[in-house]
Amino acid sequence: METLIILIFIIGYLAIALEHNLKLDKLIPALAMMAILWALVAFGIETFPNWFDSGAHKLVEGFASFSVDEKRHLLEETLLHHLGKTAEILFFLLGAMTIVEIIDYFDGFATFKNYIKTKNKKKLLWIFAFLAFILSAIIDNLTATIVLITILQKIINDKNTRLWFAGLIIIAANAGGAWSPIGDVTTTMLWIGKKVTTAKLIEFLIIPSLLCMAVPTFIASFMKPFKGEIDTILTETENPDNKYSSVMLYLGLGGIMFVPIFKTITHLPPYVGMMLSLSVVGVFAEIFSRSQFSISHAIDEEGYDSVGFHSPVHKSLSRIEMPSVLFFFGILMAVAALESLGMLFLGAESLKAIIPNTDIVVMLLGVGSAIVDNVPLVAASMGMFQEPIDSHLWHFVAFSAGTGGSMLIIGSAAGVVAMGMEKIDFFWYFKNIAWLAAIGFIVGSLAFMGMRVIL
Repeated sequence: METLIILIFIIGYLAIALEHNLKLDKLIPALAMMAILWALVAFGIETFPNWFDSGAHKLVEGFASFSVDEKRHLLEETLLHHLGKTAEILFFLLGAMTIVEIIDYFDGFATFKNYIKTKNKKKLLWIFAFLAFILSAIIDNLTATIVLITILQKIINDKNTRLWFAGLIIIAANAGGAWSPIGDVTTTMLWIGKKVTTAKLIEFLIIPSLLCMAVPTFIASFMKPFKGEIDTILTETENPDNKYSSVMLYLGLGGIMFVPIFKTITHLPPYVGMMLSLSVVGVFAEIFSRSQFSISHAIDEEGYDSVGFHSPVHKSLSRIEMPSVLFFFGILMAVAALESLGMLFLGAESLKAIIPNTDIVVMLLGVGSAIVDNVPLVAASMGMFQEPIDSHLWHFVAFSAGTGGSMLIIGSAAGVVAMGMEKIDFFWYFKNIAWLAAIGFIVGSLAFMGMRVIL
């Protein structure tokens, strides 16, 4: 039965990794894999020799001698435990996604166009790199990439030039997401899973992440595509049409940044703070939306008026990427099935015996995240290693999984979305951008190892 479970996981993993080749959305194999794995666990519960207690972070003693009823009861408790932990991550992401969509509803991100006034390619490169680095730490690297490439398309007319800029934006966005607990799904998982704290994550990763962004950008600034000036700026410093755009931008970003502070003060799970921030942003969104319409417009019971006005919160919720949310649910619960059987724990013990240097293991994790999705890799590492909160291992996992994906266009969510928006060819990226991303990854890794000795 254990062999069959591992085989199903490998098949599901390959289907996720080959999403673009199979033309099959990765949420489908993720959900199927999750359901089949837990069904197999339930069918074979009588035969399994080990069971892992995720709360105590150790194998359950004497599990093999438990009665069938005791094993089934433990299975139900474990499933509920993992569902709760997964739900914490999903509701956090739903809140953050909704706030971002509310900002976009008011065209808040158009405010950034006012900061871009130069035609010099080298200066534009650094502006976009720093914007990606900072913005991804606040609203996550995927959203930051979408926002900046949208702006890029309105500023630079030449397709080939945009491809180079997009490549560096991917590197900068992934680097920016690595040092923030809300900047990348994997760092959020580690943060909510109580593997890292906000203060220590920033302390140990801000410099390595900055170097991971700055070194490739510095090298690229001397390359031919970034010399000279762009031909035309399609949109100069235009003011956003919506008068509340800048207010909603700063309010929304402030609300997201407030979440780690709320967690530190109250010690409650992050999703609670995110729901509070969403409610505050939602209140202002409703007020600002209604103020744009004449008082004579009567709002009906469903929230619509005579000119088609409807709630910005409802509109934003309808634009949430539910496939991504369901994918995270499927993959996290699938990995939880392997963790519950003790496979990840025992696998980690074997891996440590083969490769005693954990730095090499974690760097291989970073390289692996460029080939396959980093979410299951990090989820697996959380079940494999039992180091305490804020162990250097977890900080290095956050950095490697977050930045290693930049080495291939399909290795990160930021890369995939840029690939779709600019029709970037896989081999073009591999030839022109991958080596820059690899240099950034190596420099950042060495910087982390150096800081680990000093701090």
